Amino acid sequence: MTLTAPRPALHRTVQVPPASTPALAPVLDIALPVFNQEVRLEEDVRRLHGHLADTLPHTFRITVVDNASTDGTLRIAERLAREFPELMVVRLDRRGRGNSLRKIWLSSASPLLAYIDLDLSFDLSAVAPLLAPLMSGHSDLSVGTRLAKASHGRFSHHRDVIARTYNFLLRVLTGARFSDAECGFKAIRADVARQLLPYTRDEAWFFDTELLIIADRSALRIHEVPVDWSDNPDSSVDVVRTLLTDLKGLAGLTRKLRRGTIPVAGLRAELGRGPHRH
Repeated sequence: MTLTAPRPALHRTVQVPPASTPALAPVLDIALPVFNQEVRLEEDVRRLHGHLADTLPHTFRITVVDNASTDGTLRIAERLAREFPELMVVRLDRRGRGNSLRKIWLSSASPLLAYIDLDLSFDLSAVAPLLAPLMSGHSDLSVGTRLAKASHGRFSHHRDVIARTYNFLLRVLTGARFSDAECGFKAIRADVARQLLPYTRDEAWFFDTELLIIADRSALRIHEVPVDWSDNPDSSVDVVRTLLTDLKGLAGLTRKLRRGTIPVAGLRAELGRGPHRH
């Protein structure tokens, strides 16, 4: 990526096209990465579509990203897409949250990008607070947090210990100023995503941490939204294995930052931000 000369810091608001202009890209493109979710996909898509249709004052698209499912997920998603014009289905031949989001976000023409992880059930009333600081230009990324005092939900004991330990290590080792790297509820301005995503490498769960640390080191504004949520006891995620993989990814990312492989100073200049405190 070519980095241009520094620009003065500014607040950039999202220009919302009229809802009556269907040829334009929707304002919001919200991705749902899924793998073998035939049991809950239809219920969750209908719930999300109904909420967005009833509450958002601007256009939206839901992009179901099927990560090489081997059950009926793709068939259900395609049937729903025939029912809802705001629904798009993308089939990928390789699994991984990072792989899914990188491909979908870089190909989207929408100014706001988001995703929701179906392995956790969120109170969708948090969608509006998630998007508001991006729409106003106050923030560059907006992330849900399950670990704030204002959040409501309950992990199983071992998931709670792992989540809190991992995020504590992030703060100690990297000085991160966010509280919940792995919460599957995030939104980002598309212009910021296009700058940061080429420097992300992980194709799986560590992608979230990677993106947030690069953003934080680049002095971008990260807004946190407490979420109400319920843990999914049937989640296919191996929490311990994911933690070990994330710690390995964190060690590699720390080395890259220390060596200057990721040009965070150049990104700060490119994105019009001031010096970072790290």
